[in-house]
Amino acid sequence: MIGAAAAAARPHYGGTLRLDFRAAPASLDPMDLSQSGWPAGQTIAELLFDTLVVLDNQGKPQPSLAVSWQAEPGNLRWHLDLRRGVTLPDGTALTADVVAASLRAANPNWTVVAAPGSVAIECESPTPRLPFELALSRNAIARREGKLLGTGPFVVTQWDPGKKLVLTARDDYWQGRVFVDSIEIELGRNLREQKLALDLGRADVVEVAPEQAARAATEGRQVQRSAPFELMALIFTHERQSAEEGRLREALALSIDRNLLNNVLLQGGGEPAAGLLPNWMTGYGFLFPTDVNLQRAQQAISEVKQVPVWTLGYDASDPVARVVAERIALNARDAGLTLQITSSGNPDLRLVRVPLLSLDARTALQHLARNLGFASPGTVGDSIEDLYSAEAALLQTQRVIPLLHLRSGSIIAASVRNWDQSADGSWRIENVWLSATRP
Repeated sequence: MIGAAAAAARPHYGGTLRLDFRAAPASLDPMDLSQSGWPAGQTIAELLFDTLVVLDNQGKPQPSLAVSWQAEPGNLRWHLDLRRGVTLPDGTALTADVVAASLRAANPNWTVVAAPGSVAIECESPTPRLPFELALSRNAIARREGKLLGTGPFVVTQWDPGKKLVLTARDDYWQGRVFVDSIEIELGRNLREQKLALDLGRADVVEVAPEQAARAATEGRQVQRSAPFELMALIFTHERQSAEEGRLREALALSIDRNLLNNVLLQGGGEPAAGLLPNWMTGYGFLFPTDVNLQRAQQAISEVKQVPVWTLGYDASDPVARVVAERIALNARDAGLTLQITSSGNPDLRLVRVPLLSLDARTALQHLARNLGFASPGTVGDSIEDLYSAEAALLQTQRVIPLLHLRSGSIIAASVRNWDQSADGSWRIENVWLSATRP
């Protein structure tokens, strides 16, 4: 019996892994997938495409399609040596020309030159952290001439846009064949439909909303959650116009009960946040206080001659956005502010959810600022003090009021073994295998 049990637990090849995603990508190009704003886009990109560099669990660059890299003095020009023996699904070799064309498509402001077995990248300004940029899924290598092809562990065998994606494992993958034979991804199913498919044995892994993950775990389901990696925030649609408006924005930030948002509305699905980056990434998140201070909020409002009515927009497709927006409006009313909730038009401020795109804090901050509509904070120094100063400077503009950092989660069937969800919420599938029988 012991031998039988050991054999049953031994990884083996074969089977089809069935996944469900709510959103459906418009295309499978890594640049489009990276802009989708959902962890599944990152997952699909990693199944089909490789990047030149990858980040380990500590956010440090490691070789992938590039085996080494070196910057010239001044960090304007970089040289990368490419891995040999990598092929595309049609059997052709990955060449430096393909790599250079892919990088130029994703970064028109780069000058990328191919040489035998290597590429050189010249940037418009010093870029000391280029390896971290190259690890982003938008910079995954793809051949776009004819059929879109990557060097990842899977190849597309069926693509029904908006409905279904079927991937087949590559026997010639340069890092070795994955365990499962194929992956079937159902697209566009809401969370209720996904859960039903799991219960009926028609799906192996489904998404779970942050506010539903804890309940799913108490029901005995196998749940995995990411680190708090998605920023939920209020973003003002225009710059601060006066000192009085600044005091009103400060009052709104002080009035919001972030602990209630997280513990009650989202059932512990994240962490309260007054900073842009999560504390686990920086270690200084606690320096941005998240406590409610109605007294200070009311004092700030009392110093303003005329208090306007602000409109607060939200994404109507997000099932919890309206509830969160309404709670924020109630908090604001307690302080003496009036927010009108709307899901259309051009509001004064919007409730947004923005994923962090990198496990590297400096790269994440630069892209977060860009996605929130800020000017880039520029190159952030290597010290934690430099990172803190750059983040604090963005917050001091009063364009954004951070609320929470949310986790993404998955419910996994018992037949799925060795499942791993990254800190950023993407699904690590390369080592997943399926037990012989499914419930």
